[in-house]
Amino acid sequence: MDTIKFGTDGWRAIIADTFTVQNVKRVAWATAKWLKNESLPLHVVVGYDCRFAGQLFAEETACIMASEGIRVSLSPSFVSTPMISLAAHQLGAGAGIILTASHNPPAYNGFKIKAHYGGPASPAEIDKIESWIPDSEVTATGTISQFIESQMIAYVDFEKIYLDHCAKQFDMNLLQQNAHQLAYDAMFGAGQNAVKTLLPAATFLHAEYNPSFLGRAPEPIAKNLPELSEIIAQTPQLTCGLATDGDADRIGFFDQDGQFVDSHHLILLLMEYLSTFKGYTGKVVKSFSVSDKVQALADHLGLETITTKIGFKYICEHMVQDDVLIGAEESGGIAIKGHIPERDGVWMGLVIMEYCAKTGKTVKELILDIYDKIGSFAVERYDLHLDPAQKDRIVGHCQNGSYHSFGSYTVSSIEDTDGYKFRLNTGSWVMIRPSGTEPVLRVYSEASNSEECFRILDATRDAILA
Repeated sequence: MDTIKFGTDGWRAIIADTFTVQNVKRVAWATAKWLKNESLPLHVVVGYDCRFAGQLFAEETACIMASEGIRVSLSPSFVSTPMISLAAHQLGAGAGIILTASHNPPAYNGFKIKAHYGGPASPAEIDKIESWIPDSEVTATGTISQFIESQMIAYVDFEKIYLDHCAKQFDMNLLQQNAHQLAYDAMFGAGQNAVKTLLPAATFLHAEYNPSFLGRAPEPIAKNLPELSEIIAQTPQLTCGLATDGDADRIGFFDQDGQFVDSHHLILLLMEYLSTFKGYTGKVVKSFSVSDKVQALADHLGLETITTKIGFKYICEHMVQDDVLIGAEESGGIAIKGHIPERDGVWMGLVIMEYCAKTGKTVKELILDIYDKIGSFAVERYDLHLDPAQKDRIVGHCQNGSYHSFGSYTVSSIEDTDGYKFRLNTGSWVMIRPSGTEPVLRVYSEASNSEECFRILDATRDAILA
């Protein structure tokens, strides 16, 4: 049988290669054993996003759960990951399961596990589930029709639960009055129907069902969103753009010029709005790859910070146990106080729109206000697709402290919380880290501007590939 390993956010694999019905059943069985062993409520919510065969995999998961005596609330159609997390929390379920590969290319699907509190299950709990995956095939004791008849499986509208929650938390009249200024790119993902309902006057792109994603990975980064950038730049009434990934837990954003606003800047905007304008308090929990400017603004606002490994499950642990204002990743995953401890691209988009509407300022103007406090900056990233031997060689050199310079940039110190962050003699930094979900080596850099970031990235790439 295939060996199944969970990465930074769930188990992901190529459909019909390792991601098969039988392997999904094995993971579902292990999840059922975990629920029973931990004495959690014997009730799960199960959903799927817009990927190929999502409904099939979700139904097979539901049948295994029902076979193990666990009651299943099953989505009748595709939903976002935050919808599953919210439903797990609001319905008092022992766990939430969503079949999704998030931002991975269309050939992938995946299996994410959400805890009863509405966020990722902790690394320790995931380790338990992984250890219980059986080495033999698993078979359900009945069909989905039989389990529905016996009331072990019931269809529940998780999207309605989410929309009702939005209506309670936001001034939707204000947001809808401003919706004509927004362009939303769903990237053929699971956020499409919710945003159509919440903001019907927005301009929509790629907001229909297409599991091929037209061959483009549904990751909301600048290079994957050329159409959204172009339509904003060419349409005077549009002042901002929102994009969400395949399961709508990550956010991408654009200003009125069609320029991409990266997650580091969005994190700063959210910190400023929640702290200064809404008067919220709490800690800032940030992943290792986040800009140093997050620390600078936290110091300015008098907020305590915690730095975690990369992977939202590490951030979530703090959000569940502590008073946290914002938990944030470089990759577009952000959670804030007043919502579930879960990344939510649509929710963050609504908060930023609310910030603009209530201040009468554009995102570009709000960013300039922050620059006045902490200075301007840029963070850029290269994703290097390397063969495993190359990747292992580079990581080995990082582990052994073999890199003392990258071109003309001298290394002054190294941090290794998760990956390897090289502090440079210029005051900038470059970071090397293998992806936990893809066959990729990520290289990040922060400097005073994008041009300098790319000079550092080029020098680093040339040095490590030499």
